[in-house]
Amino acid sequence: MDQTAIDSGTEQAVRLALFIGTLALMGALEFVLPRRRLEAPKARRWVTNIAIVALDNAMLRFGFPILAVGVAVIAEARGWGLLGLADWPVWLETLIAIAVLDFAIWLQHVAAHKIPILWRVHQMHHADRDIDVTTGFRFHPVEIALSMLWKFAVIVALGAGPLAVVIFEIILSALAMFNHANVAIPVPVDRLLRLVVVTPDMHRVHHSVIRRETDSNYGFNLSVWDRLFGTYRPQPEAGHTGMEIGLPQYRGFESARLDWSLLLPFRRRGDDR
Repeated sequence: MDQTAIDSGTEQAVRLALFIGTLALMGALEFVLPRRRLEAPKARRWVTNIAIVALDNAMLRFGFPILAVGVAVIAEARGWGLLGLADWPVWLETLIAIAVLDFAIWLQHVAAHKIPILWRVHQMHHADRDIDVTTGFRFHPVEIALSMLWKFAVIVALGAGPLAVVIFEIILSALAMFNHANVAIPVPVDRLLRLVVVTPDMHRVHHSVIRRETDSNYGFNLSVWDRLFGTYRPQPEAGHTGMEIGLPQYRGFESARLDWSLLLPFRRRGDDR
């Protein structure tokens, strides 16, 4: 299959513009239509979470010779992967690749909760005392590196094309910010949207301090995986305004500090999983 060539400079510029645009849009909606009253100092949280995503991107740029799109270019050129065996239209292969990659990220998320050593890293994401648009990119650099390696493996095994990978990465970034946003969406609209994508009310349940609620609604993009595998929970027990966000063992505002957040995986484990 011959896909359209993707210039890396253009790709990065487009992704950065969409990232900033989504952050600005969701931030504005949070101000106008907040779903919950936030507890932690917002300015400090935003500075810390934005610093974390900046460190994540620096780690990827300097720590990896190529990233997901580059691996897809190599896989396509060499005919690697299951899709390389087929001669289907580009649009169909692109849709299949996006769906498979989304399922792979869902599996990765489940593993991050079920495997103790992965949870030690992932818990930094859940330690955030509030949930808003910036929580959507609050992931430890170690977790980002492991996620990239996992995506490499899936891209090579599947033979996902560069176009599909670019689209998926953009969707993943945008929807992660959307479904972490502290935005009040009308119930009828939310009910309709979550038939396809993960909404803020759906994903917020996953950030509850209650373990059985944390172990649900793992999706970032498509809502179908949680429904298929029995991990879907429609609402939190205490309601969205009454539920507690974060981890039960960390109820202070330490997570708003950059040093505390980055060192969390290396502290004594407070929650065996």
